Amino acid sequence: MVRCPVASVNSPLRVALLSYRSKPHSGGQGVYVRHLSRELSALGHHVEVFSGQPYPELDPGPVLREVPSLDLYRDDDPFRTPRPGEIRDWADVLETAMMWAGAFPEPLTFSIRALRALRARPGDFDVVHDNQGLGYGMLGVRRLGLPLVTSIHHPITVDRRLDLAGRPLIQRLNKERWYSFVLMQGRVARRAGPLLTVSESSRQDICRDFRVRPENVRIVPLGVDTRRFRPGSTPRVPGRIVTVTSADMPLKGLGVLLRALAKLATERDVHLRVVGSPSEETSKLVAQLSLAERVTFTPGLPDDEYARLLASAEIAVVPSLYEGFSLPAVEHMASGTPLVASRAGALPEVTGDGAILVQPGDPEELAAALRRLHDSPAQRAELAQRALERVGERFAWTAVAAATAQLYRQEIDGRGHAASHGRTTPRTTRSSHADSRLQ
Repeated sequence: MVRCPVASVNSPLRVALLSYRSKPHSGGQGVYVRHLSRELSALGHHVEVFSGQPYPELDPGPVLREVPSLDLYRDDDPFRTPRPGEIRDWADVLETAMMWAGAFPEPLTFSIRALRALRARPGDFDVVHDNQGLGYGMLGVRRLGLPLVTSIHHPITVDRRLDLAGRPLIQRLNKERWYSFVLMQGRVARRAGPLLTVSESSRQDICRDFRVRPENVRIVPLGVDTRRFRPGSTPRVPGRIVTVTSADMPLKGLGVLLRALAKLATERDVHLRVVGSPSEETSKLVAQLSLAERVTFTPGLPDDEYARLLASAEIAVVPSLYEGFSLPAVEHMASGTPLVASRAGALPEVTGDGAILVQPGDPEELAAALRRLHDSPAQRAELAQRALERVGERFAWTAVAAATAQLYRQEIDGRGHAASHGRTTPRTTRSSHADSRLQ
């Protein structure tokens, strides 16, 4: 076992940041890895990102270390059977067998491969940061003498409950197999050391569902890249509504939004742009509601095009039935786009007075809120201003990185469990936030 030296308060840290998949343009994991690694590097720390496919797009500073999986869930060929020549070792055999059995193996098999990669480099890192994986392999990190910090943006137990609700028995049994990795994540969360989450709502869910003591969970809200997400210089497109879905599943509430849009479209000239790909169920719903001319799906947008789209809308919507934080909500707010969001999970905590909140799952209330905003330029302007002020005061990636590095040092020094627990909220003044935009 290799013991890491105690880091002084100002010494740069050597950080291994792990992410079992890091989709670059949608979903919170890839976005989190990209921005956190960049800002940690800007603070002078050496950051190596270990990731399975899809690999993240990193900014200059951090180093990407690819940890190849079989990539069984790629967008263009999901649930594929690998060719015999692709099988390299027993972890690949395990990954394939679990997929065939209907389970989701990536958190477990990535943790095995990541532990193997760390074991081959004794003494190269001061701390390991696991982003949302919580595979059994992470329990071996401490045996290497490495402090471990684990991010849980929200427990997948919430996704599982919402996804299983109302399904027929056979579908529930199939979904239960898919979500079997959640039991592993709970066990690892109770033994992994300090946990890092993004909101008080997520902290409560983690403590309840994973049976973790509250003092082991710290809160550091996420940030937004205001160099990219900001109000545009061109007029907004009349009637344009935008929503972002990292995955088209019931949890994201896209069906609720489509039903609300169908009501609104009978009396208003509106058009919905969905950043994401539709599921088969969503495509059927669009046809049933006669919305084919009113809805456009645009998956995989490049960063600049994505930011321009958000800044071009008159209204943004986050209709989710649950969110542990919601980076898209903050991106909409930073773009100065008036936001309507569900009163669910951490969304009220994140948006504050910078959004109109509606009952989750209620298309009637959502349609009424959209109608009021559509008809009132003054209310849209007022809401956008409140949102911009809130983003400037609370959500900066530089502050997120500084608070995260502080937790790293506490754990390296052996003070992680004894440190004062609770919220490590990065708050910035407008001047310091403006400075962060120049970096």
